[in-house]
Amino acid sequence: MTLPGDLRGPVTVALSRSEASIPAAASLPGGARYEPKWDGYRVVAIRDEEGVRLWSRQGKDLTGRLPDLAVAARDQLSPGTVLDGEAVIWNGDRLDFDLLQRRLVSARSGLASLAAAHPATFMVFDVLAVSDVDVRSRRLQERREILEDLSTSWRPPLQLTPSTRDEQTARQWFTDYRPAGVEGLVVKAARGVYAPGRRSWVKVKSRESVDVIVGAVTGSLTRPETVVAGRVRDGVLHIVGRTTPLAREQAVELADALTPAGPEHPWPDEVSSNRFGSGRDKVPLVKVEPVLVAEVLADAAMHAGGYRHPLRYLRLRADLTTDDIHP
Repeated sequence: MTLPGDLRGPVTVALSRSEASIPAAASLPGGARYEPKWDGYRVVAIRDEEGVRLWSRQGKDLTGRLPDLAVAARDQLSPGTVLDGEAVIWNGDRLDFDLLQRRLVSARSGLASLAAAHPATFMVFDVLAVSDVDVRSRRLQERREILEDLSTSWRPPLQLTPSTRDEQTARQWFTDYRPAGVEGLVVKAARGVYAPGRRSWVKVKSRESVDVIVGAVTGSLTRPETVVAGRVRDGVLHIVGRTTPLAREQAVELADALTPAGPEHPWPDEVSSNRFGSGRDKVPLVKVEPVLVAEVLADAAMHAGGYRHPLRYLRLRADLTTDDIHP
């Protein structure tokens, strides 16, 4: 037997849609299954008679970039197995996206030393094929049973993602796992099939309130559109993120408080939108005196000392000064 054509790689993966609150256990067909949402790279591992290939969600071959995971999958998986999961790297007791990103941009000659210094882990959360049999049409609860049976012989860096049916346990994970860089929860229907390309799963991101320095805005001083947030590191104000678009009332309140920046402001007049995860165009900055503190909601995903995803602006903190913001 051989794997079906669309499971030989690259593979179209099932997707999730964002929701603001955690679905109740009884709200999904067959009940909800809750899993941690890892901060890493989505990876499909294909083990066939020739070896292993690791594919990204975008269809890129990551096998050479994650040699430690490729070797483990080759040695521990039987031919005809296809697994879906997340490649992550732990740095102490927290996930470190920067170390994972380094795997994709470093010269190939240095990948072996990177893998030795900071090994990756493959957090597996679904099985698409076993013994060359496509199991995507089977219900999640059955696929999970297959996955649990397969995982009994695994050793690190292959890891089975935790899963629970208990809503209270999941809510505890939602809070307790955040300091480790876990982004929140992924929630799936126990009776759901694996639906390539469809957003049949639910993701709920864990966000916490943080205080940031208003260092610039986009738009204009009189009609700010977003806040460009800063934090002080090593005595210098650095950009750490940008908010989602401001509501009209928020923009009016903020405009009344903004003061144009003087020539000593450390930021450039424009930055690459890559810094905000939104493309390669330049984003003009309207720099302001960095004297205002704003409260925002941020998720757990970090990169190079900044927030990888947009912040949600809540309000100005007139009761705080920038000296109250810890470096």
